[in-house]
Amino acid sequence: MIYWLIFINGGAMRTNEFGELTAFVAVAEEKSFRKAAARLNLTASTLSHALRALEDRLGVRLLNRTTRTVSPTQAGLALLAEIVPAFSTIANAVESVNAFRESPRGRVRINMPRIAADMVFLPQLPAFFGQYPDVQLELTTNDGFVDIIGEGFDAGVRIRDDIQQDMSAVRLTEDFHVAVYGSPGYFEQHAIPQTPADLPHHACIGLREISGGSLYRWEFEKDGRRLAVPVSGPLTVDNIGMMTRIAVDGIGLVYTAHSREHDELVANGRLIRVLADWSISYPGFFLYYPGHRQLPAALRAVIDVFRLPSKGTDTL
Repeated sequence: MIYWLIFINGGAMRTNEFGELTAFVAVAEEKSFRKAAARLNLTASTLSHALRALEDRLGVRLLNRTTRTVSPTQAGLALLAEIVPAFSTIANAVESVNAFRESPRGRVRINMPRIAADMVFLPQLPAFFGQYPDVQLELTTNDGFVDIIGEGFDAGVRIRDDIQQDMSAVRLTEDFHVAVYGSPGYFEQHAIPQTPADLPHHACIGLREISGGSLYRWEFEKDGRRLAVPVSGPLTVDNIGMMTRIAVDGIGLVYTAHSREHDELVANGRLIRVLADWSISYPGFFLYYPGHRQLPAALRAVIDVFRLPSKGTDTL
């Protein structure tokens, strides 16, 4: 049985004390007043005041603070170990009540690559909020690898091969087929490449990898033969979501994931696809979340809207 009346130091804990403990857990887990404030939708000064009040009441320092870092003291770690399981139990109890609502509510924080935001989430946001107006989405784009639990996210989006095995995952897209595109204007001045070996003679838009900062080599495969071709050109970017616009503008050839948008641009005569017989495929995007936790109703709503139709939940 869950008791909302919590006893501490021999007395009943008041509402403001519960809020102070909530602030302490958020700051201790985020190791940042700024991040904790964003998580709780409060100001950093409000959190700082709550933590000072809690420390004054308990008569012990719970957090070590410097200009750059925040970390729990030994007393803070001991308190954290005791109250986090209780907070988790309370959160699960509240979430079980949420299931009885006609419309889920709550905030869902999701970390994803920028291309996933562009391809999957942005086109479907109007439909999502039309169906679930009480759910708040916080979408953070990051092309590097992120510990979603450590960073306080409810879920993440990555290709399947990059997801930890103990996560549950829902497919958002089919596997990707990579394609090379150029504009009709570009090909008025340059011959269409017949094989990847022709690419060094073309203006190819470079993509700088987030990890390591090296330039990505364009990969191809045909008849069991796989190639990684170094390319060069007038422009290098670190956001694959920019590639389509760059190609349409005729700046150079781009290497990007094939999509319905590209098919439409080809059909409308704004892009030309080349080297299609050398296309290579990669695993698609999955939304993943800790498999051992109760699935909040708001996250379930996200899954219902953004999952690929007719695809289930996979335990990796």
